[in-house]
Amino acid sequence: MKIEALIALALSALAINAFAAYPDKSIKFLVPWPPGGATDQVARILVQPLTKELGVSVFVENKGGAGGNIGTQAFVQDKPDGYSILMATSSTNAAGPHLFANQGFDAAKDFTPVVLVCTIPNIMVVPASSPWNTMKDLITDVKQNPGKFTYGSAGIGASQHLAGAQFKTVTSLDIRHVPYKGSGPAAVDLMAGHIDMMLDTGSLNNIKAGKLKALGIAAEKRIPELPNVPTMKEVGVTMVANAWYGVMLPAGAPKDIADKLNAAFNKVLKDPEVKQHLQAIGAQVDGGSVADFTKFSQSEIKRYEGIVRMSGAPRE
Repeated sequence: MKIEALIALALSALAINAFAAYPDKSIKFLVPWPPGGATDQVARILVQPLTKELGVSVFVENKGGAGGNIGTQAFVQDKPDGYSILMATSSTNAAGPHLFANQGFDAAKDFTPVVLVCTIPNIMVVPASSPWNTMKDLITDVKQNPGKFTYGSAGIGASQHLAGAQFKTVTSLDIRHVPYKGSGPAAVDLMAGHIDMMLDTGSLNNIKAGKLKALGIAAEKRIPELPNVPTMKEVGVTMVANAWYGVMLPAGAPKDIADKLNAAFNKVLKDPEVKQHLQAIGAQVDGGSVADFTKFSQSEIKRYEGIVRMSGAPRE
């Protein structure tokens, strides 16, 4: 056998052994948003069962800023060896390319999709102390006071921003946008009454705790966790807005590693306790193959071009 063939065989054997050993050290689960928001909540529900399933520690690292772009920019520079995984979102990996002239990464080329975790609808929430108890109250008051009221978001391009811009467009209301460095900080200010409303994906626990009031859900149908809260369509606002959350690796990650992580996530997502925790924050649990999420994530980049245009959100 020629020396070149022996070398190739040896390298192949090393690669196979490396894949077989994966993972053999802790895994960073990067959340490109501050703690407390929906993306962070989803990731933290998954880390403990993933640690058990993979046999190594999986830990969340938050790196927020610039609508999820700062953390995601850093992530795509990581080695594609499976020890750095990303909680990607529809904000950063689908809407972002149509909102930012320069995101600092290519949503179509800089990632290896692993699995779609879940989707969560946006819910119109206001402070518990707000005089508004229905969507009609909100709309009537805002119409009578154009430019007076504010809506918060996790930042330019976040699902709250797009949903809020879409709400403004379909209702012809004049509401000022206040971007934050994550939906967690925005929710804190909302509960304190510093902003007036938010179409959010991560507020279900605060609604249940009585800290926020839910006026409408931007979904096709009511959700089991809030059976008495109408959809936007039911109150005459024709809009549907939700956010998706999925796991990705940097571009160039070996197929074996992506497949192994996909299998682990799918097993975790089928766990009744995990499903219960995700559903408790309003999530619809997904899962599926690497191929499924690859096709979905690429199609979402195209689909969000129309969503961004319809929302009226400006390009930054």
